[in-house]
Amino acid sequence: MVSVKVVDETASGGRDDGWMFEVTEERLSLREIIRRRVFQEVAEHNGGASRGAFRGLVRPADAEVVRGGFRTTGRVDPERQCEAALQAFGRNGFVVLVGDRQIEELDEVVALPLGVEITFLKLVALVGG
Repeated sequence: MVSVKVVDETASGGRDDGWMFEVTEERLSLREIIRRRVFQEVAEHNGGASRGAFRGLVRPADAEVVRGGFRTTGRVDPERQCEAALQAFGRNGFVVLVGDRQIEELDEVVALPLGVEITFLKLVALVGG
């Protein structure tokens, strides 16, 4: 099992503390990294672990922006969130850095050495995905 750190940054310089992400593979496609990240954050939110605002890569379709995340009116659908995140990546809503290297294609397979940091740099406000 490999532990990687996931960090969100904004173009304006904001950076969160990050969180640890466990994977069993040493190589994954960017598409799979995004999918697993989104499914994990949705599971934590729907399970009540997030306490309050949804803190995710992209805004759920029915949510409003609040300090520290998005306020939703119910459970978040992980499949819809994943699709919204993949579309946002395709529209350059965010870039992904694995270590110091930018990953430009969803199907690019990247090495995940022990302790690597995956940075999701949000370039625009991700309203509606």
